[in-house]
Amino acid sequence: MGLEHVLGLDQISGSNFAYQHHTLQRCLDDMAGLGRTKVELWGIAPHLHIPHVESAHLKKVRSQLSERELSVACLTPEQVAYPVNIASREDWLRDHSLQLFLRAAEVCSELEAPLLFLTAGRGYEDEPTELAWARSAEALQTITQRAAELGVGCVLEPLQRVESNLVTDVSSLRSMLDDVGSSTLGVVIDTVAMTAAGDDVSDYAKAFGEDIRHVHLVDGAPTGHLAWGDGVLDLDEILRDLSRLNYSGALTFELFGDGSYALEPRPAVERCLEAVKARLTTLSA
Repeated sequence: MGLEHVLGLDQISGSNFAYQHHTLQRCLDDMAGLGRTKVELWGIAPHLHIPHVESAHLKKVRSQLSERELSVACLTPEQVAYPVNIASREDWLRDHSLQLFLRAAEVCSELEAPLLFLTAGRGYEDEPTELAWARSAEALQTITQRAAELGVGCVLEPLQRVESNLVTDVSSLRSMLDDVGSSTLGVVIDTVAMTAAGDDVSDYAKAFGEDIRHVHLVDGAPTGHLAWGDGVLDLDEILRDLSRLNYSGALTFELFGDGSYALEPRPAVERCLEAVKARLTTLSA
């Protein structure tokens, strides 16, 4: 098939997405039990609420990870559902949000996580977009600079248009990376946001190449962040295109759906793993 690099199941990182109603210990037990060696940590309360996390709690999390021979692939502070917005016109909210990410960079360093996950925020719908864009770019410059000082890289994900009016597709993502101008800021592919924007993996490959450093591999109908098989996205095509890209980073199942996954998250993760395993076997044949 002309693929230089076929993705491996070992690139699938575990996560606490969909585990918000379970203890972090339960989540990490499941991830280790499912053969994962890395996890993407979603920074939510009470698992890892960035504004309030203290050294004692971080020590406990490090111990829980170490006991299960797990490491952190990426730290993803909650920044859509919570009042977090680095592009806000309100000084108090923008400053609060900036401080959250600066603290998150420190948490990344303490957890030895190589990547801090970022989004661009949003402006008011009834103000000129360029004003919020400038606020976002300035904040991203500050965050990426501080993260770099701590030895942490950053990745930026486009949001769906209902979530942001700034970075929502390949074109706006390219523009924001150019404006921020940081060599340590890479790109996230979220397969649902990508599909909602009318983009595909090949579009990302052309625009960003090796700057693609993290992937949220999730099904959708076409949106919804569903387990594979519950949506309509083409997993074969996505994995084939990522292989052609020689993508070697982590892939995470960011499961939310209608909320039902949060009641029994492990079966949904298992179904995702089985779906990807079956496709990878076909790709490597």
